[in-house]
Amino acid sequence: MNQPKLHVLLPRFFTHYLAQQRNVSPRTIESYRDTFRILLRFLNQNKRGASTTEILIESLSAEIILSFLSHLEEKRGNSAQSRNVRLASIRSFIHYCADFIGAELPETTRRILSIPWKQHHRPMLGFLTRSEMESILKSTGSSWTGRRDHLLFLLLYNTGARVSEVIGARVDDVSSSGFRQILLHGKGRKKRSVPLWKPTQKEIRRWIKENNLHNDSPLLQNRFGQPLSRSGVTWQLKLLLKKTRAVLPSLKNRKISPHTFRHTTAMHLLQSGVAIEVIALWLGHENPATTHRYVEADIEMKRNILDQIAPPKNKRPSKKSQDPLLKFLDDL
Repeated sequence: MNQPKLHVLLPRFFTHYLAQQRNVSPRTIESYRDTFRILLRFLNQNKRGASTTEILIESLSAEIILSFLSHLEEKRGNSAQSRNVRLASIRSFIHYCADFIGAELPETTRRILSIPWKQHHRPMLGFLTRSEMESILKSTGSSWTGRRDHLLFLLLYNTGARVSEVIGARVDDVSSSGFRQILLHGKGRKKRSVPLWKPTQKEIRRWIKENNLHNDSPLLQNRFGQPLSRSGVTWQLKLLLKKTRAVLPSLKNRKISPHTFRHTTAMHLLQSGVAIEVIALWLGHENPATTHRYVEADIEMKRNILDQIAPPKNKRPSKKSQDPLLKFLDDL
């Protein structure tokens, strides 16, 4: 049997498998698409400019993919997390090929499924204190852009939503509930409703009236009436932090992104005594382990505080001579 070529299998993978059979979100398709764009360029370089129409499925071997993953980290500067995301896309495609081709799938290609995920260090979750959060909101100003940014970052803090969920919201997502809550469209087409504070409700009403927005209008727009982009939110936050840091030194030399507001909401809920299961529902987490990271961060923060306190001085009885092997294990 002639081996199918990538230019035949890939379009079927995207249009039939991902879009129709699995019905994955557009954002997932974009992530997979970007993976194969980078991979195909990498394969072309190794094939000295060969057309993608000439690449057979057997060209995808475990050795080639391992080389590609190393290229991502060493040449493109990708983190271990990004590497794992790219590997997940490729493995999904190989699973599809295994079902489509069956036993004819080359064993060298099938071995891609055995490539392990790369372990990585999970950084300490950064979050803002209540006073830092209030200072950032006060720095937005009274201009049209300032009023919009105040509502933007207030919503991020109120809801703990992902940036994509807030900038994707439309007027109907808040007006349909009488402005008491907002309907968020999350990952994997999942929806959830999050209650809004009364000041947030009031500000949303005023914003809609001021800009004459309709039910199908984006709630947060740029000056051209288009929904805010992720890069636009990042840029506005950068400008805002520049002003805030001038009056709040505690924010200097700290990495703060739009996602920090999500961490802040979760930590403030946790520190207010809200159950971790409720926080998971609030944030739209599928995996409870994701939410437990906030518990770990809170414990680590308390441990750091404890380390600043000198322990009581007491003398312990000297240890008896210990077995060398046990000592080795104790010292590991």
